[in-house]
Amino acid sequence: MPDAVVIGAGPNGLVAANLLADAGWSVEVLEAQPEPGGAVRSDRGVHPDFVSDVFSAFYPLAAASPVLAGLNLHTYGLRWAHAPRVLAHPLADGRCAVLERKTGDTAAGLDSFANGDGAAWQELCAVWRRIGPDILGSLFTPFPPLRPAVRLAARLRGAGGLRLARTMLLPVRRLGEEEFNGEAGRLLLAGNALHADLAPEAAGSGGFGWLMSMLGQTYGFPVPVGGAGALTAALVRRLEDRGGAVRCSERVVEIVVHDGRARAVRTAGGETVPAGRAVLADVSVPALYGDLVAEHHLPSQLLADLHRFQWDFATFKVDWALNGPVPWTAEAARTAGTVHIADGMDDLTRFAAQLAMGQIPDRPFALLGQMTTADPTRSPAGTESAWAYTHVPHRTKGDAGNRNLTGVWKEDEQEIMADRIEAQIERYAPGFRSHIAARRILAPPTLESMNANLHNGAINGGTTALHQQLLFRPVPGTGRPETPIRGLYLASAGAHPGGGVHGAPGANAARAALRKRAPGGVLTRTQRVLARRDRGGDPGQEPSSQAGP
Repeated sequence: MPDAVVIGAGPNGLVAANLLADAGWSVEVLEAQPEPGGAVRSDRGVHPDFVSDVFSAFYPLAAASPVLAGLNLHTYGLRWAHAPRVLAHPLADGRCAVLERKTGDTAAGLDSFANGDGAAWQELCAVWRRIGPDILGSLFTPFPPLRPAVRLAARLRGAGGLRLARTMLLPVRRLGEEEFNGEAGRLLLAGNALHADLAPEAAGSGGFGWLMSMLGQTYGFPVPVGGAGALTAALVRRLEDRGGAVRCSERVVEIVVHDGRARAVRTAGGETVPAGRAVLADVSVPALYGDLVAEHHLPSQLLADLHRFQWDFATFKVDWALNGPVPWTAEAARTAGTVHIADGMDDLTRFAAQLAMGQIPDRPFALLGQMTTADPTRSPAGTESAWAYTHVPHRTKGDAGNRNLTGVWKEDEQEIMADRIEAQIERYAPGFRSHIAARRILAPPTLESMNANLHNGAINGGTTALHQQLLFRPVPGTGRPETPIRGLYLASAGAHPGGGVHGAPGANAARAALRKRAPGGVLTRTQRVLARRDRGGDPGQEPSSQAGP
């Protein structure tokens, strides 16, 4: 009997399993797909000479995550690579907003749009240097993050804390208007806000856009050398080195509950796998409650709240094997790993409004990745492994274009939408289509079929909007990995702090499970260290073994 069963071998499930194994627990990870990784996988499915990241690709949150840093994955083969430039947003007139690797270079580029915007960027970066570590500490520990929050409050007390709080709650359109005179700085913030499902006019989108921009400025947007799957492979190797096991093609269909406690899981093949101490679920919130766990085991209020659970936007993605680099008109875009494609702030607002109305956008905002530019191992010299994704409604009411797309995403609709994305790229890179050697379309139903957590292509485990964050994530009054079932912990992006490849939900779930005392009532050293981290303190200082559970 394993001490713990982890459902799902995505990054959060694998992080949780590793931390449990570090504490001496025996762990089995059961994964429904034929390979581990969840949304962190790569393949050669577009062209045999090209490595393509199937889902996620750039990992600023992974680079910033103390959770992943603590696993020392470089000793298991993980290496990171960076494009010469972090991010570019080309404009129709040939100019380009650029997030450079160095703060001074970014500032100089912004000054070319409007005098003084470079200084404004430098000031945003200075604020980040003062409070960024405590913000990250608050993100990567369970809610409420007591010690990081206390430190953050102390720093803000004498530094205009109320004004900064107001700034973080601003819509990103308003934040850009207050901070910058030119378009470039505004677009960097707004484009980064739209990495989540936050419209330019949404409360809190300014704070998220600033966070992502500062992560890019500080850590870059790195990629694993050899493909996203290299990150998964390192996590699996580390786990197996500690005696853990990952079993693929083992879909869990039920969590067995007796006397209010999770005792085992059942697979689609009919096997019952007992769990001696805990079950950790790296699955979506709706899949856990009422599906894997029968409704009669759950509080009626939780079930009622789940009817209000909101997914983030659906996603439509296209992968390409290109026989040459993307022919951007804006020279700076040619050396950026990530490229944002939209005509300007109004175009971003228009795009978000169409989604809100249930319309498939006619000029989709596209987030494009140039993977060979970031990591030359991805394809032969002189070529480019590229992809782009955009968002579409979960429930389509109409097509803002003139092709009457329905959102059913049959093959002909997929081809039309992929062509629509390519037409957007052509506006800024004339001749792009002539470089396409092969392409693969991943429509929302396809993404979900390859990873059940990506409901209709939703990539963040639920909306990033303020009403479903912190103590409201996944439903009001939660915010922690514990569930109403004893010994069952939510370890997916559905839990605080949400989406992104950083491992925090998995780590939080593992720490919650490890708060139970070891046999004999004595905490192991690893458990004491993790408990210390859980409270936001220095992991090098061990708490007393007499501390409460």
